[in-house]
Amino acid sequence: MKKFIESISNVWKIEELKNRILITLGLLLVYRFGAHVTLPGIDATQLTGLAGQTKNGLGSILDMFTGGAFSKASVFALGIMPYISASIVVQLMGIAIPYLQKLQNDGESGRKKINQITRWLTIAITLVQGPTYIYNLYRTLPGSAFLLGFNSPEFLFSSVIILVTGTIFAMWLGEKITDKGIGNGISLLIMVGILARLPQAFIQEFTTRVTNNNGGPMLLVIEIIVWLLVIIACVLLTMAVRRIPVQYARRTTTGDYEQDLAGGNRQWIPLKLNASGVMPIIFAQAIMFIPAAVAGLSKSDTSQSIVGAFSNMFGFWYNFVFATLIIVFTFFYTAITVPTNKMADDLKRSGGFIPGVRPGAETSDFLDKVMSLITFPGSLFLALIAVFPAIVVSIMDVQQSWAMFFGGTSLIIMVGVAIDTIQQINSYLLNKHYDGLMKTGKNRKAVA
Repeated sequence: MKKFIESISNVWKIEELKNRILITLGLLLVYRFGAHVTLPGIDATQLTGLAGQTKNGLGSILDMFTGGAFSKASVFALGIMPYISASIVVQLMGIAIPYLQKLQNDGESGRKKINQITRWLTIAITLVQGPTYIYNLYRTLPGSAFLLGFNSPEFLFSSVIILVTGTIFAMWLGEKITDKGIGNGISLLIMVGILARLPQAFIQEFTTRVTNNNGGPMLLVIEIIVWLLVIIACVLLTMAVRRIPVQYARRTTTGDYEQDLAGGNRQWIPLKLNASGVMPIIFAQAIMFIPAAVAGLSKSDTSQSIVGAFSNMFGFWYNFVFATLIIVFTFFYTAITVPTNKMADDLKRSGGFIPGVRPGAETSDFLDKVMSLITFPGSLFLALIAVFPAIVVSIMDVQQSWAMFFGGTSLIIMVGVAIDTIQQINSYLLNKHYDGLMKTGKNRKAVA
């Protein structure tokens, strides 16, 4: 604890790090303020129907990722999600389109062009989602909620422009946090939106357990302990790696010939247990809304039963299919994002090799085999965490809003972003306060 307090105090001793943290907090505060600014032309006192729509299903997920902006008909109602969708599309298109593949290999210049393509695609996606959101407002809110008149062209046009501008501004905030602040800006915006719902969800659960005497404070304590254990499991899943030992040939010169001696430098290739991160859950979540939407076009009994099964996010069949899709997408996304062939080629060019494995194709096959072996338990663990909210609802009768923090996309995102941000802060501390953290290390000046 003493070391932790010293590390926190050291943060404020580094002027650059302190400024970056303050800039990050300031920009996040601007984003949270915008989430409470209602679209012009809407009566903010008549949003009860929209709030009720976001208690369950897709609406609850969108509202969580936008920090409540979706249910408030805010200027940030679409949040940063169009940018996330555009990023996923560009990343997947990079597999099949040679031009994008070339940009990915062009270094910094290629990355800038890809970012520009992603921005334009974000605007295009927002121009589609904006009118859809306004149409949902027409269906959900009473006519008196529209101050400019129901189905007013002026309201439709201005609201779409504001929603597009809000998404672009949120995207700009995220990029500025990444550039001038600390951590990944886009991820931090999502995490802050998710965390904004945490106090309200906990208060509702506390009221149900303690005030209404539904289980009592002891059951609430048990829930908190389980929640902390799940967080620890997510941390282990995020940070777990399989280390593949690598040796580099040490070249020595003796007379007129050179001799290679294995073991000159020994390093590791870290293969992550969950190399795909949260993307399989996002892909699976998007697919899960298709069956209900397609079945809803028919009025037959079978179609209605399908709609009922896939509309209940805490039901058995929904979570069974959801978990299966996560396992499949984990293997798929890992296969396209972990280039074992490129890793083997880079290792061969640098004079490195895996002990007992020949360089080249055999190394690539070995890495691919190891990646497949560790991806399987990783996918099972990821699927378990994704469906854990449904488990705690059925076993412990937890409120659905509070159960969403026991797993799924929200918890994986919060843990991953928190770890990444802490690692960046720690890098600053290690660079600027090495002697203060390493108690047994030698003083740099003495070494010099």
